[in-house]
Amino acid sequence: MKNDIEMIKNSTLLITGGTGSFGSTFLRKISNYDLKEIRIFSRDEKKQDDLRKEINSDKVNFYIGDVRDYSTIENAMYGVDYVFHAAALKQVPSCEFFPMESVKTNIIGTQNVIRCAIKNNVKKIICLSTDKACYPINAMGMSKAIMEKVALAEARNSKKTKICITRYGNVMASRGSVIPLFINQILNNQDLTVTVPEMTRFLMSLNEAVNLVLFALSNGQNGDLFVQKSPASNVIDLASALKKMFKSKSQVQVIGPRHGEKLHETLLTSEEFNKSIDLGNYFKVSSDKRSLNYSKVNRFENLSMEEEYNSFNTNQLSIDEIISKLRTLDYVEEIKNLK
Repeated sequence: MKNDIEMIKNSTLLITGGTGSFGSTFLRKISNYDLKEIRIFSRDEKKQDDLRKEINSDKVNFYIGDVRDYSTIENAMYGVDYVFHAAALKQVPSCEFFPMESVKTNIIGTQNVIRCAIKNNVKKIICLSTDKACYPINAMGMSKAIMEKVALAEARNSKKTKICITRYGNVMASRGSVIPLFINQILNNQDLTVTVPEMTRFLMSLNEAVNLVLFALSNGQNGDLFVQKSPASNVIDLASALKKMFKSKSQVQVIGPRHGEKLHETLLTSEEFNKSIDLGNYFKVSSDKRSLNYSKVNRFENLSMEEEYNSFNTNQLSIDEIISKLRTLDYVEEIKNLK
């Protein structure tokens, strides 16, 4: 398996949602590569201005627009070689209250980006998905599950443009996630608000998410889905690890699950896990390329009774192992040094 990005040398890249947690981290990682141009596409002019000043590169150009509006994507897509589609509504509770907004951005917006990429003969597009798309119980997960189906449907008919999907769990210390919340509560001597102590979540850093996307870029064929093998922990151990790191005496307050939350998160359904290919650090699931004309299909495929791949049956980290993982995050170390 390849894990290099020589293929994008002297290319033009477009990152939708480029000022978000993933997009900005991805930009910082690749901004010094030998690229022709990197285009950042997003709605927030303030975040764009901040990122523009931080990166300060002639190769990075910023486009104001919304994936819901095809015409703004078209303006940014012309001449692009590779697209990284990270634009999405990601907050589970807000999508529960405004489900049609998640439909407009996560589903219709994705179709707009993919069709514009195909029209402009983009070589490959990587669509970023989430564990919440597996067995979805909330509007955000449902919209991302349909997003994946949109990508796979477009891949069936796309000849020149390869369309791949990466699916990963909660990114540690990303905007709006639980680690910044716990740290803020610790610094303000407040109780740590834990939803359900036994709740488990995958633990994955932004750098690991970037590496997953780059792996998909190097190795993905049309319709492929990639998942990284990730460890997990329960929420109470994560809270305990942060308390230990910051030498905090904050108490834990159990507040119950938020709207649309699961007890455990799934990265591969049992059906997907049955046909996945183990690539060492990653799983690959290739798309079903059969047509609707089943009378011409003689192949019989067993449905799996195996377990899914979820945050409960993956490797569970101890409190000390969680601390070691947290220490790899620049965000946590910077706050510890300021404290």
